[in-house]
Amino acid sequence: MIPLRALLIRRQTPVMTLLLIAVNVFCFLYEMAIPIYFRDQFIAHYALVPDRLSLTSFVTSMFLHGGWLHLIGNMWFLWVFGSHIEEAMGSGKFLIFYLTSGIASAAVQFLFNLGSPIPTIGASGAIAGVMGAFVLIYPRVRVVTLVFIVIFITTIELPAALMLLYWFAIQLLSGLGSLSQVTQAQGIAWFAHVGGFLAGIVLVRFFSLNRPRYSY
Repeated sequence: MIPLRALLIRRQTPVMTLLLIAVNVFCFLYEMAIPIYFRDQFIAHYALVPDRLSLTSFVTSMFLHGGWLHLIGNMWFLWVFGSHIEEAMGSGKFLIFYLTSGIASAAVQFLFNLGSPIPTIGASGAIAGVMGAFVLIYPRVRVVTLVFIVIFITTIELPAALMLLYWFAIQLLSGLGSLSQVTQAQGIAWFAHVGGFLAGIVLVRFFSLNRPRYSY
């Protein structure tokens, strides 16, 4: 399922969300501009690598991506959900919330992969935190969702709680299933998603909400 838009009225331009998207795109373009024989070293230096702890990597890793699809998918989810959470919190608080969720997600991923040499990169842990916040703030808001049914593609409107809790269940089950494997299943940091989502649910309670919560 791919969310297309949340049925919420956006009253302000989500400046911080757009800025985060721009920074992620810039970092990826810079990453791609590095000669390929140096790129792996660059990623290894700034990624979260559990077998050689670097505290700065808990932040830098969330601004790196492994390819165009990885980047576009993450930035689309950030736009769909983050733009509304920013409006609910305010831009400054949203940035703090986003970064804290990302750090928490990286910490969970680190703990579940102690000693692993596999680099973890991507904004999905921080975005999972945004999605966790969305569940608490806007559980009944309907999300227009693209779904694939065998060979058919259609859109349906689902309550945010149903869609996002289903997404979380997939991440959790996939993460638990990956524990028996030597490497991360399909290269996906499942526990970063789980940790980020739960962090978002917990952290959102500490941020005052200063915008209407009603959908149209």
